[in-house]
This record gives sequence, C-alpha cells and structure tokens, in this order.
Amino acid sequence: MSEKLTDDVLELLEGRHDMTLASLLPDGGPHAVVVSYASRGLSLYFGCDPSSQKAANIARDPRVAITITSPYSDWSQIRGLAISGHARRLNGEAAERAAECFMKKFDEIAQYITTGAEIALFEIVIQRVSLLDYRRGFGHVARGRASSRQDGGLTWDDAAASA
Repeated sequence: MSEKLTDDVLELLEGRHDMTLASLLPDGGPHAVVVSYASRGLSLYFGCDPSSQKAANIARDPRVAITITSPYSDWSQIRGLAISGHARRLNGEAAERAAECFMKKFDEIAQYITTGAEIALFEIVIQRVSLLDYRRGFGHVARGRASSRQDGGLTWDDAAASA
C-alpha cells in the first residue's frame, strides 16, 4: 500500500499547476501565496522575482509549507497534499535543470525569460507530506515523511501503510 500512496502523491504533483506556498515573515507570521510549480519526482520547483516577499522570507528562514488541491465536484472526490519542508534557491546547473522542468510544463515562461526579467528559482526539499483522499472516506489522511533512501522516496506512517 505504501507504494500506492507514493504513486498518488506523484500523480497529484504532476497533474496540478499551482500550489499555495507559506513562508515566514520577519515577525514569525505566515505569508501565503499561490505560485505555479513544476516537479520531477518528489522535487518541486517554483520561480519568483528575487525581490519578492517570499524570496526574502526564504532567504531569512527556509521553512515552508505547501498545499496542493485537485479540482472536485463533490466532497467524495477531494484529494490534496499538505507538505512541509525547506526551500533553497538554485544556482548554476541545478537552476538550469529546474528551468528545463518549468519549460516542459509551462512553455509560456519563455516570454518572461527573454524579456531579461530576473527569476529566482527554488527547490522545495520535502520533509513531511500528508495525502488527503476523501475517496477512501471522509477526512482520510495518510502521513509520510521523506526518506533518506537513495531513491528519494517517501516512508509512510504505519497507519497510512495499512490504510
């Protein structure tokens, strides 16, 4: 069952375009914004203006929380992710790989790159993930954490693996 849960997470990541990203303001308060993202496996990437509030927040404190929700027509179909982790700004080859990932998902980004606008690219390093899936029952949540396995997979809590 744990492989199925990880597959569900990957399906949601690949099939959505936007996430709500919460970072921490200087006073410790939350700052939440919607950003488009691209993913490769469990690696999540987003870009923003380097002078934006979220970029400043992450430079000061890299802890972030994310939510991603699938569209649904009734509550029995609600599916989504709640993720916590750290964001890190990418440079060099890592930034190039993230940009390529973005270009595959959002070809319209080319117009922003060619205008000379500076874009800061970030990667979210996942620590914990909660998979919400009402198809398995009202309020059903499976909780997992990023593993240190070489494949970069997810390890699910015992209750989730037997769900």
